[in-house]
Amino acid sequence: MICSTFERDLSLRKARESAIVGQMSTVASLVVGLDGSTSKGNTSNGVSSDADRRAFLARRRKVDCILIGGNTARHEPYKQSPVPLVIISRSTINPVAGNDLSHLWNMSAAQALEKAKKSFGERILIEAGTSIIFELIDQGLVDQLDLSVTPVTGGENPIDWRALLNKFAHHSLTQIDGTDFYTAHN
Repeated sequence: MICSTFERDLSLRKARESAIVGQMSTVASLVVGLDGSTSKGNTSNGVSSDADRRAFLARRRKVDCILIGGNTARHEPYKQSPVPLVIISRSTINPVAGNDLSHLWNMSAAQALEKAKKSFGERILIEAGTSIIFELIDQGLVDQLDLSVTPVTGGENPIDWRALLNKFAHHSLTQIDGTDFYTAHN
């Protein structure tokens, strides 16, 4: 789909607004390459796109807390966050110790999600790796999935993103600058 600048900006604004839907309090966010790669060069930046980064940053401004896993904290840039950052890890060493908003919790993903809602507010954004995201989806604890599919191929740790979308009853698609933005919910 080729969009004019106006159409692209309007589509991006709609994608941003749909990032957190009124009743949807727990949103998981994931970017993958077209072949399902979840990382390239050991980071999600390798499979991201400019359009995905813009939507990613906009989505983070609308939540009360971000929840990630220890591996995500060690491999992604979380030295700063706009809201409290919960890191689920068995380690006792905070991988983003310089982030004054970070909290290191040694508990299950479901327990951390419940505690984060009580501590920070209902709107939780899960930016964790696939194992935590899949676990929470399978437990019925994710209200919405925001999935970005970029044209990148040849990365690592591929998943079947189509099967992931099929875990939800409904999904919509917006295309911006070569990136497909899926919003899925039940």
